[in-house]
Amino acid sequence: MPNDVNTRVIEEFRANAGRVDGWSDGARLLLLTTTGARTGAPHTTPLGYLPDGDRVLVIASAGGAPRDPQWFRNLLADPMVTVEDGVFTYRARAEVLDAADRDRAFARAAEAHPGWAEYQDRAGRQLPVVALEQVPGPPISPTGPPGAALVAVHDAFRRELALIRDEVERSGARIGAQLRVNCLTLCQGLHGHHEQEDTGLFPWLADNHPELAPVMQRIEVEHRTMAALLQQLRTVLSAPNPDREVLRREVARLTDQVLAHLAYEEEQLAPFLGMPA
Repeated sequence: MPNDVNTRVIEEFRANAGRVDGWSDGARLLLLTTTGARTGAPHTTPLGYLPDGDRVLVIASAGGAPRDPQWFRNLLADPMVTVEDGVFTYRARAEVLDAADRDRAFARAAEAHPGWAEYQDRAGRQLPVVALEQVPGPPISPTGPPGAALVAVHDAFRRELALIRDEVERSGARIGAQLRVNCLTLCQGLHGHHEQEDTGLFPWLADNHPELAPVMQRIEVEHRTMAALLQQLRTVLSAPNPDREVLRREVARLTDQVLAHLAYEEEQLAPFLGMPA
């Protein structure tokens, strides 16, 4: 039967590009749609997730219930799922991690958020960890003006930067394994986003709007600056025991630069992409 709380979260998530009051402000949230193992009907569930490079991880905690949640039983029967991340909707293949892979991932999760260990103790079962990896094919972008997808991506980076900055501030002397993964995943995402802009959107703008030449030159310089900051952050994280204060400083520098860059892009490109000015 429908879960009223889940229904509200799903509706708010979809209406606000992944933002849900009281939930996603302090956590990462996605919508997972599986195919009902018995009914064959779509079944959508809001879930917290963990960044993991090119994929994301979800944990079948069911809030500490003794039985695996329905969404997990569904994907055992059909591992092809749909993921909504607040910006894009895409098809993914679900893989249940086993043995050492599962234990490492769960240990990272429990270190970063002790609630996972509490759920496992309450459930009296080993909580499955599932990797969701996008399958080939273009994701579905938000509808609306051409700039809608760009703004949505920017907002997702703003949220992720705020989460990581808060996680660094709350971390102790030792940098946890999941925080390291979160930072590296952010680096990978920003790098990929800039590559897509540099090879797709920006050449189109340059060809169709030569008056934007000074703006595009500044954006190109800023992309190089951010690439250098991302490399510095990777270097800090490559140390066996990264210094927390150094990491905090590098994350703060990157955050300030990225936020200023996103604001400049939106301000300057709004008239040409149909974005709100």
